[in-house]
Amino acid sequence: MAEKEHIIIESGDAVQPFQYSVGMHGSKFFNELRDNRRFMGIRCPKCKKVYIPPRGVCGKCFIEMNDWVEVGPRGTIGTFTILRFAFIDPETGGQKPIPYGYGFIKFDGADTLFQHYISVEDEGKIKIGARVEPVFSPDRKGSIRDIEYFKVID
Repeated sequence: MAEKEHIIIESGDAVQPFQYSVGMHGSKFFNELRDNRRFMGIRCPKCKKVYIPPRGVCGKCFIEMNDWVEVGPRGTIGTFTILRFAFIDPETGGQKPIPYGYGFIKFDGADTLFQHYISVEDEGKIKIGARVEPVFSPDRKGSIRDIEYFKVID
C-alpha cells in the first residue's frame, strides 16, 4: 500500500481578519439584540414553524419567509455539554476559561434550537428541560457576543 502524504495548514502568528455579511435576516436579528435585547425569529406562512436564528426560506416547505415574531427571551435546554478541556477561543483569540457549558436552547415561541454558552455557576441545575434566560453584555455591539451566556432560572 502506498504511503499517503498528509497536508497540514497552520496559521502560526498570521492574522486572518475575515469579514462577511450576515445578510438581511442576520442584520435584523443582531440589531434587535443590540438595540432592544429582543430575540426575533421568523415564521413560515405555510407550516407556521418559527426559526431562530432567522433564515430566508423554510427548510420544510421551501417557501420564502417574511413574518417576523418575537420569541423568548426565556427558553428550555434541549441538550448541553460541559467542557473541561482548555483551548484557544477562535472568536477572541484568548484561552477559553474552563469549565464552561454549551447548549442548545429552545426559546419560548420558537420551534428550532439556538446554540450558546450556559453558565456553570451551579452545575447541578444544568439539565435537559431546565429553564434558562439570557444574560446580556452591558456593551452590546450587534454580535452573538451581545449574549454573554444563559443562566438556569429553575
